[in-house]
Amino acid sequence: MTRHKSSTAEDMVRTVDARITRPRVAVLAVLLEAPRALTHHEVITQVRRVLRVDRVTVYRVLDWLVANHLAHRIAGDDRVWRFNAAAGEHLGDHVHFQCNRCGRVTCIEDIAPAPRIALPIGFRSQHVEIMVKGFCGGCPQSGRNNP
Repeated sequence: MTRHKSSTAEDMVRTVDARITRPRVAVLAVLLEAPRALTHHEVITQVRRVLRVDRVTVYRVLDWLVANHLAHRIAGDDRVWRFNAAAGEHLGDHVHFQCNRCGRVTCIEDIAPAPRIALPIGFRSQHVEIMVKGFCGGCPQSGRNNP
């Protein structure tokens, strides 16, 4: 974990007027450094490189980050939650890509023009989730019927 990401994580926690704790900063810094959405297991593995912490604390921190809009949670087809920092390009509603082979979830920011969704009269959107599914660049794409 880089010092820059730790500093950024600390600043982000400060923006919600919350107590700055080592687990909050460490977990958020891991999410900020990640090139893709991470599972709880992947987050705890990364955090444990710099901080002694148990899995329940990481679960609680991830839930706290989501509740405070500092991270967002993405449900995969495998029913495993994945997490991304809600900063910079990951801020607000955007599209995710999930690989059908390896299950990796990646944020897609370059969507132009942004999709417009017409809701029925009286409906109000709070959050939009769009998931594109296919094969990532790291997975073999042999055969049309192979998952």
